[in-house]
Amino acid sequence: GSLSYLSNQGIELSGVSEIINKYYSKSVTIVGAAKDNKVLGIFALADSLKPDAPRVIQALNNLGLKTILLSGDNAQTAKTIANLAGITAVKAELLPQDKINEIKKLQDAGHTVIMVGDGINDAPALKQADVGIAIGTGTDIAMDAADITLVQGKLQGLLSSIILSRALFRKIKQNLFWAFFYNMVAIPLAMLGILNPVIAESAMALSSMSVVTNSLRLKKIKLE
Repeated sequence: GSLSYLSNQGIELSGVSEIINKYYSKSVTIVGAAKDNKVLGIFALADSLKPDAPRVIQALNNLGLKTILLSGDNAQTAKTIANLAGITAVKAELLPQDKINEIKKLQDAGHTVIMVGDGINDAPALKQADVGIAIGTGTDIAMDAADITLVQGKLQGLLSSIILSRALFRKIKQNLFWAFFYNMVAIPLAMLGILNPVIAESAMALSSMSVVTNSLRLKKIKLE
């Protein structure tokens, strides 16, 4: 388990402190194995950044979204990964419940939260978020807890889904506006006999066609 977990279990780590300090400065996650209150080994684990992460994070920032890294890793490792990805806000050494609490704080402040994760420890936070997005190459538990799964495991899917959802919502509002506008204008005129029924029927068909045509424009949206 993690060094903090081993320490809480009463396992003495002073005998391997030199090794721990050596790897801690290299921004890696350090875990240990112990038996009968004795340390058997120390393992240094390094996370590899997805190739498209910096570009996607920059694009999200350009869309006006705030990105925060919630990590169970030590502070040094989390900050290094965040710097490489272009994330300025970092919360490190978090347990699964801590991640939930951080998301709740954002929600209580009136923010809509999207959580992206792939690990077992991310599953509760994915469930708590307004929208949970799992990486397809991650664990089954994370995918079960999420609302959306990026099947190919590429972060570009996250950016594409946000761009598409925003465009779709805009189209819905546009279509509703024109539908209500037609009904508010045409129905009273038809009731007063000012608008010929044939013309009203033709206008209704034209209104429906305009809604469909406007929706088809979604195909031209660039998802990058």
